[in-house]
Amino acid sequence: MTDYDFRFEKHNDGVAVVTLDRPESLNSLTFEIYGQLERLFLDLATDGAVKTVVLTGAGKGFCGGGNVDDIIGVLLERDLAETLQFTRMTGAVVRNMQRLDKPIIAAVNGMAAGAGAVLALASDIRVLSEQARFAFLFSKVGLTGADMGAAYLLPKVIGRGRAAELLLLGDNIDAQECLRVGLANRVAPHDKFMDEAMGIARQLARGPGLALGMTKRMLVNESSMDLESAIEQEAQAQALLLRAQDHREFYEAWKAKRTPNFQGR
Repeated sequence: MTDYDFRFEKHNDGVAVVTLDRPESLNSLTFEIYGQLERLFLDLATDGAVKTVVLTGAGKGFCGGGNVDDIIGVLLERDLAETLQFTRMTGAVVRNMQRLDKPIIAAVNGMAAGAGAVLALASDIRVLSEQARFAFLFSKVGLTGADMGAAYLLPKVIGRGRAAELLLLGDNIDAQECLRVGLANRVAPHDKFMDEAMGIARQLARGPGLALGMTKRMLVNESSMDLESAIEQEAQAQALLLRAQDHREFYEAWKAKRTPNFQGR
């Protein structure tokens, strides 16, 4: 997993860092990068060395969305079937992010616009620099604000009314407003936000991976369930985790008054 148009680094502490690295174009996305991200988040599911993922951008911005010349100009010359193939691929990136049973932390350093805003939204935790901004700007360029799962995910994070405002108007919102409405989990000074994101990632990487993965899966699965179905799914999931090695390790460590050594099993 090394042939990418972005930086991908695996650290010894179980944290992988994905850095979108086209700062001259605000880390805009190309056809190739979309495809590479789709495959990466699928491959990470079976990479035992990676426990958590941090997604960030190089330079002044997180991600400005799809590249105007490389994507929009090309798509305008393609037929509907080819265009649909592309939009399904972009959605598959988000689907694979949501299906990955490992926490993803978006470390948002600057502007997250269009598809870039959705990539941050699809992450599990968002840590923003005080210089960060979000703009779900699809409607401002004549496209539906419902793109890559945005109309599904955003109301679940900030509520339907506020989501409608952001998706319909496409306006910029700053880091403090993101924090106020719940789009940001944390906001940190620009020179500290990456340390904050990495600290969270390392804490999660040291934790019980099976339990964290199951928690993420439940959050995703239960979002479209009724209460009775959700309670039953949680009962079954918890029964499995109560029999897992990590929970037994917690118990043995508690008895021995030591720190548990979780193995993700």
